[in-house]
Amino acid sequence: MAVRDFMSTKVVYVSPDTTVAHATDIMREQGLRRLPVIENDKLVGLVTESSIADASPSKATSLSIFEMNYLLNKTKIRDIMIKDVITVSKFASLEDAIYLMMKNSIAVLVVVDDEQVSGIITDRDIYRAFLQISGYGERGVRLNLLASDEVGVLETIIHTITEENLNIRSIMSVQRKSGKVAIEVQIERDDFDTEKLRQSLEAKGFEIESLEKTSPKVGF
Repeated sequence: MAVRDFMSTKVVYVSPDTTVAHATDIMREQGLRRLPVIENDKLVGLVTESSIADASPSKATSLSIFEMNYLLNKTKIRDIMIKDVITVSKFASLEDAIYLMMKNSIAVLVVVDDEQVSGIITDRDIYRAFLQISGYGERGVRLNLLASDEVGVLETIIHTITEENLNIRSIMSVQRKSGKVAIEVQIERDDFDTEKLRQSLEAKGFEIESLEKTSPKVGF
């Protein structure tokens, strides 16, 4: 899976000469927590809620509300923006994006190729990608089982399921400390005999941890 499959292509940005007050208004109106800073069609910085908060007068200041507003309307984004922006290519894998976020303790990557900004990917996009890849929120049946870490195991599982004329939406697996492999299979249909499928898999030596119907979910 590539970054381009999950990034937001609608990028709201500001220029270095935008005032902090105006950038704050944009973020509030658009429901955003960060804005790329672009000048002459090139990325030059990033402004976030944190960088704006750090630049804003403290609540303990003796300044009046009018003086604080004056400062925010006078201060330019170029004076507070993050200049060393970590970027990622739209052709990079989703795993590479996650690694960069974790390594640098950040929640956003601006997507840049050939010095052109084509999108932005955030931690929320990553969460949404995981749900989409796992088939979460779709009607069907979720099967969780334990299997030996051997060649041909996955083929046996797939064959057993397809023998029942069932279509597989997604498959995910993770190695357990016990040496077994935990495998999750999302099956598209839910109008079939789940008990029969359970018995077929158990007869081939698989340990079924759960086999349950899933309901559609929206808004993630």
